[in-house]
Amino acid sequence: MTATQGRLAGLSKFIFRAPRWPRTLAFAVLLGGLTGIAVFDSASTMGSTYPVLLVGQDAWQGIVFLGAPTVVAALTTTTVDRALGGNLTYNRSALLALLCELFVVVVLVVAGVFAAVFGLSQRFVFDALVVALASIFALRLLAVLAVSRVSVPAASVPALVQTAVAAVLLFVYGGTARLLIDGGSAYEAYVVFLSRTDHGPPVFDAVTLDHFLLLGALCLLYAVAVWGFLVAVERPWRRALDVSVLDFIRGFIGYAAEESRDLEEFFERLGQEAVVPVSALSFRVIEGDDAGTEVPDAAADAAGDDPDTTAADGGRVDPDRLGEEKARFVLPMIHPGPLGEIGGGDLPRRVALSADGVGFPPHATAGHDFNLVSESEVDCVIDAADRALEDATFRREGTVPQSVEAGESSVLAQRFGDAALAVSTFAPGSADDVDFAVGQSARAEFRSGGAEDVLLVDGHNCHTGLSGADLGHVTPGSERSYDLYEAAGSAGRATADADRGWTELGVAWEPTPWTPEEGIGPLGVRVAVTRVAGVEAAYVLIDGNNMVPGLREDLLAAVREATGIDRVEVMTTDNHVVNRTRADNRVGEEIDADRLAETVASLAVDARADLEPVAVGGGTEHATVTVFGNDRTETLATQANAALSLGAALAAAVTLFAMSVSVLLFFLT
Repeated sequence: MTATQGRLAGLSKFIFRAPRWPRTLAFAVLLGGLTGIAVFDSASTMGSTYPVLLVGQDAWQGIVFLGAPTVVAALTTTTVDRALGGNLTYNRSALLALLCELFVVVVLVVAGVFAAVFGLSQRFVFDALVVALASIFALRLLAVLAVSRVSVPAASVPALVQTAVAAVLLFVYGGTARLLIDGGSAYEAYVVFLSRTDHGPPVFDAVTLDHFLLLGALCLLYAVAVWGFLVAVERPWRRALDVSVLDFIRGFIGYAAEESRDLEEFFERLGQEAVVPVSALSFRVIEGDDAGTEVPDAAADAAGDDPDTTAADGGRVDPDRLGEEKARFVLPMIHPGPLGEIGGGDLPRRVALSADGVGFPPHATAGHDFNLVSESEVDCVIDAADRALEDATFRREGTVPQSVEAGESSVLAQRFGDAALAVSTFAPGSADDVDFAVGQSARAEFRSGGAEDVLLVDGHNCHTGLSGADLGHVTPGSERSYDLYEAAGSAGRATADADRGWTELGVAWEPTPWTPEEGIGPLGVRVAVTRVAGVEAAYVLIDGNNMVPGLREDLLAAVREATGIDRVEVMTTDNHVVNRTRADNRVGEEIDADRLAETVASLAVDARADLEPVAVGGGTEHATVTVFGNDRTETLATQANAALSLGAALAAAVTLFAMSVSVLLFFLT
């Protein structure tokens, strides 16, 4: 990925899972009780001989005046929002209400400290409370607008719930309702009933009617400020992408909090149609007693000793003798992104599970421009892989593995019948994704050696991280791109001239005990060992997103020491489920390298012991899918990064303006 895309990927650090709403509300009630004990302190003001009872009273009052608005807001905001056409869930509503309660508590504590230190009256504390209640209305308004597709006036209704409930409690228990009594008013009895000053904390006596008038004015002011902020942030997105920034925020929050697919809907509006090659290589066991490992000579062929398996035709195997699939390598020219399970983020797992044998879905030469916009697009890729093998000719003949180097690029390649498997890497140099155009050109260079189909894998096995301007993206025209072209072409010619023999294959895999948070996806570690003409090669696939520098070399050494196999390469799938909460979560950052080396070496030993004769068939089909697009990804990344940087400054400016007007209103009233 580019540096700009890397900064966009850093948004994954904000991903979390919204807790279930009952748990959130339980914490809100507990917080209200503890705050009541700290703030109201009836024991010191009333001098009771039963301080324990008054502490309980303080806790209860905290639950009522701080916890109750949170509970009411959590339970009613979703209902009101959905009635107006929104889609706010109870989990999100409860979490939003709790965060607003925390904000109010912090404001009250800070105001109380200031009042105590500088000898200010209780009115100052309630002035600060008014600002806090207006502020949480603004925060809730922004959140509702970000989550629900409703207008500002409609969003103001659910956004006002928590502030309104708190204001009503202050109005009733602060005695302000009595100020509305006017002589013999017909409503006097109702007003007296509503006034519950004897049940409220003594500090509520500082609440006056001015506070409620100011609260209304500030809420109106803050609503205008939120609207102005959104208009300013929205305009660049409309001009550049013709989409709403709120749709992006809404989708991101939905996935971050509850794994919704709203973000895919946003990407679908941005996406562009693309036709991508999907290559597959299937290894199938051979049924029959004559499935030996010796290559029949020409005399044996002429005598017809093995009519279904002839050296003259590359060991073509009659379809009736093909047994079950032992392994399948699938390489779609797609990038497994952008994050988590969104789009094609979980592409490797889906592809691997679609195989009848052990699935190997290594990383192709494609970057974030070729992220699938939705998970449903993966089905098109799987269908193309199946079609690629429908008419494949299965042959036993393979070539001895060849290792080729050119500049920073090295390639381990092997031919199987008409198809080839080639794994490229720039290690020990740091590299990230190989551009789609670079990969296509490199494939063409390899095919000049005579292979009909080639699975050109990006090993994706050494990276220093997302810091710095150059993240190692291999682009057209770069020196590394020409290194890859040369290495691929040389590997294609080398495999064309290499010694040939019947192919044997052994596989082993383990899901491993590590989790995506530790950098290992659900496919764990998979190893395939080939043997042709007595020469063996080991292909190690780890379900992760790149590797820390030096780890690849440690794994190569471990496999060589355990098996004696010299031709070894390590690959990662680039599965983005490991980037659910971290943009940079390389294999080796969170897990012990020695344990991983032991696992890889053990699996290599098991795969070598599993060697048996196989027939191999391959092919390439094209899939029409919707991807991010060649220019959309960079534009989206640029706009998102600008919104983060400029949006923070703009939010600070809007907040400063609103607070300044708030202070002015306080002085004028």
